[in-house]
Amino acid sequence: MIDTLEYFVPWATLGYLFGSCPTGYLLVKLLKGEDIRKFGSGNIGATNVSRVLGQKWAVFTAVADMFKGGLAILLTMAMGHDDAALLSVVGAMSVLGHNFPVWIGFRGGKGVATSFGVIAFFDFFNPAAAILGGVVWFVAREISCAVSLASMTALFACAFCMPMFGMPRPYFFCGLFLAVFAAARHRENIARIAAGKENKVKPFFPRRGERE
Repeated sequence: MIDTLEYFVPWATLGYLFGSCPTGYLLVKLLKGEDIRKFGSGNIGATNVSRVLGQKWAVFTAVADMFKGGLAILLTMAMGHDDAALLSVVGAMSVLGHNFPVWIGFRGGKGVATSFGVIAFFDFFNPAAAILGGVVWFVAREISCAVSLASMTALFACAFCMPMFGMPRPYFFCGLFLAVFAAARHRENIARIAAGKENKVKPFFPRRGERE
């Protein structure tokens, strides 16, 4: 038991600390001198950054949040650890760190971008599950115009296609955990979706009759 803890705890802690770097919070604090959690949804993720700083900084935040989860996994691999169970724990802890960052009172984001980064870096040279998830996200966003619905759908798609791409079972369980965790973090969005009141965004490709 002690040996197991000594094996997992240091790397799990590394994952949490990488994930807990509050990118969106730091950007808004630096550029506007404000606490992003006082705006919009109150989260520190890319969607809320877009409301405060615009789309350019939202994209930057999403990419940074993806990489911070992925880098924790890469560093663990670089130190000679390729155990899928260990890497799954590191990835899950990265998302927990993003959602509950110790530096800002454990009030973070919903973990979607960080979850995608973790899934993409599980198999750095074959990120097929994450790519497929990205396609699902794009299509679901385009059809529903709801970022929350697209994000949840894409994460579940990532998880359930992992076995198809031959990814180890611990990765599948981690991916499924991340999808369910993201859904739990989106419970208010789910309630609004059910009521037909979810916030909508413009589609990337305007529909017929919507063009100016």
